[in-house]
Amino acid sequence: MTREIKKYIKIGIVFAALYLAVENIEFFWSVVQNISSAVFPLVLGLIIAYIMSLILKPLEKIYFPKARNKILIKSRRPVCVLLSFLIICLVIALVLVMVVPEIIASSRLIAREIPEFYNGVYNWIAEKSAEIPEIQQWLPDLRSFDIAGAVGRVADFVISGAGGMINSAIGVVSGVFGGIANFVIAIIFAVYLLFNKERLLNQVERVFEAYIKVGNKLWFRHVAETANRSFSRFIVGQCTEAVILGLLCIIGMKIFRFPYAVMTGTVVGVTALIPIIGAFLGAIIGAFMIFTVDPMQALLFLIFLIILMQIEGNLIYPRVVGNSIGLPGMWVLAAVTIGGGLWGVTGMLFGVPAAATIYKLMRESVNGRLATVAEPEPDADKTEERRKGEDGGKV
Repeated sequence: MTREIKKYIKIGIVFAALYLAVENIEFFWSVVQNISSAVFPLVLGLIIAYIMSLILKPLEKIYFPKARNKILIKSRRPVCVLLSFLIICLVIALVLVMVVPEIIASSRLIAREIPEFYNGVYNWIAEKSAEIPEIQQWLPDLRSFDIAGAVGRVADFVISGAGGMINSAIGVVSGVFGGIANFVIAIIFAVYLLFNKERLLNQVERVFEAYIKVGNKLWFRHVAETANRSFSRFIVGQCTEAVILGLLCIIGMKIFRFPYAVMTGTVVGVTALIPIIGAFLGAIIGAFMIFTVDPMQALLFLIFLIILMQIEGNLIYPRVVGNSIGLPGMWVLAAVTIGGGLWGVTGMLFGVPAAATIYKLMRESVNGRLATVAEPEPDADKTEERRKGEDGGKV
């Protein structure tokens, strides 16, 4: 059987499989759902292990790095894994105890204040309608608009998403996949991965060497390393930036005596986890809360927060976190928009490092191709002259 025949057979098999999948889409979708529900604890464990590894690496460098005692050397991994797990649990507890109540309280405050603000605006428009007759035709629509119902729906949405990824993960685990049992399995799997990560990486390396060509193996390794750098820098960078910005906002608001300092600073810090638009969203929410007390202070707060964001972004963030993930602002905005449209808050958070990985790989590929095209080709005329010279000028 020739190579061309094998090629056509493979293409025919692919088309046949696609046809069967389309004709039996409901069956295949149910199979995909069953498989996803079965592997979800393992995927969740992999995510937990990756996040814990970001804490595990620096801890292992601190835990008696030059020790020669066998007990200390053998205890390094278990102790550091335990400390990593305790640190993550502490962070989750702080979020649940401190951040989530503040987000819920701010949502309820906005839900309570917006109807009063709307009624005040309506009364002002009604008073001015005698001077501007064109406004009178809008008044029935404004009065019939259910502002309380709209605010209630928005408040429910904000409160339901107040916990961010932590609450959504807990909700998915508990509501869809059986809750505690799957979460325990994920934790156990994550701990197993961390305890045996060198051995597992070596096994993956051996599988690649056995079944994948050298060029493809190097390409897969490069993709994995690029993705790891993008995701780790993004997770550490965004969390650090959010904490610093939230704390500085609270301290600054306390100094300038703005109302709702802790509540507003918490909202700004949590929303800052979303690149580009997050901090501005928190600024709008905080400004509205302050506006209900004093409109002039709301304006001063916006000026204060813009200055704070410039100082934090240009001075503090580069020194504390280091280089960014290397994705231009336009593509960050595109990644946030597309990721949010497809997968909500989770898509906003993880769309940026995924886009950064694709961007870096595409840039390397394009630069490599352009460098190949730009290489000067040998001049045919000069080659011919050189050949004649070597032959002594004989024809």
